[in-house]
Amino acid sequence: MNHNYQIDPDITKAETLPASFYKDSSVFDLLREKVFLKTWQFVGDEQLVPLTEDVFPSVLLDNYLTEPILLTRDRSNQIRCMTNVCTHRGNLIAQHPGKQKKLKCMYHGRRFGLDGNFEHMPEFKEAQNFPRACDDLHQFPLEKWGPLLFAGLDDEFPFGSIIGKMKERVGFLPIQDFRLDTSRSKDYLINAHWALYCDNYLEGFHIPFVHKDLNDALDYGLYTTEIYDYLNLQIGYADDDTELFELPEGHPDFGKKVGAYYYWVFPNMMFNFYPWGLSINVVKPMSPNKTKVSFISYVYDESKIDSSAGALLDKVEREDEFVVEGVQKGIRSHFYQAGRYSPKMEKGVHHFHRLLAEFLSR
Repeated sequence: MNHNYQIDPDITKAETLPASFYKDSSVFDLLREKVFLKTWQFVGDEQLVPLTEDVFPSVLLDNYLTEPILLTRDRSNQIRCMTNVCTHRGNLIAQHPGKQKKLKCMYHGRRFGLDGNFEHMPEFKEAQNFPRACDDLHQFPLEKWGPLLFAGLDDEFPFGSIIGKMKERVGFLPIQDFRLDTSRSKDYLINAHWALYCDNYLEGFHIPFVHKDLNDALDYGLYTTEIYDYLNLQIGYADDDTELFELPEGHPDFGKKVGAYYYWVFPNMMFNFYPWGLSINVVKPMSPNKTKVSFISYVYDESKIDSSAGALLDKVEREDEFVVEGVQKGIRSHFYQAGRYSPKMEKGVHHFHRLLAEFLSR
């Protein structure tokens, strides 16, 4: 099967990814190795390990990457992210979150420090050339932004550059004061390919047709998209009836009526900033026709929620699900092959498809 996709860099001439991209299970599997293992993922926030000697095990993108990871906060107050797999026989080390002075595998007693370094193993005195560096727990690069934590498995670009670009627009917000609101956080199960969900997010073209309430809150005529290396930004302008950011002097958009900043980070993360805080969307592949999307809300000014562009997140999500699932059904047609991009409104989709094609060709 040929997985060499060509997306013309000239959006005025380009065709979209073909329908076969979304239907082929071998492509779905290849994306795991070529894309998801090479990029960054949101792993939670520092309150998962709020105190020294706290540990928090989890599984990164369960049912797809299914990578066991472990967050620890050591005695020096440093948060680390490492594999949760013992270097002896592959057993999971930490089974539950909580407080641990050491990491000890319950299978054969191999012990590690909270920094992941090997410390002790029973019945190994006769083993030659032991321990080696590979007996330490593998460390994943970890980036912190305010309370938010991001890990790269085998990353091919620095996440610090992503954070730096987002800070140009939203760096004035008190992100360190953002607090997780579990009552506004929710998982959605969508009967569609994960990339179709991203395609939909990456264009404001559908807003007046699909989202009446959101269209009333935003000025569709001023909607803009800006493209960067591994992320892009959609700016939602609004009128005085919608809660607006109080932008400081010197801000790139000072004097403009901005109601929302929608950042997408390749391949599957969305950061939706509103005057009340942040809604993170993590798109989690499950199969070529099933996706879980986790909405994780961080609030710092609850009084602004009801009058903002992000007031009806659940309703907007349900509307998006309806159209994305419709596309999933439509691409089964024998007579649909590929489409074209709107040069004005679908720059983000074009950018996404070019990155997918580039990573698959490596």
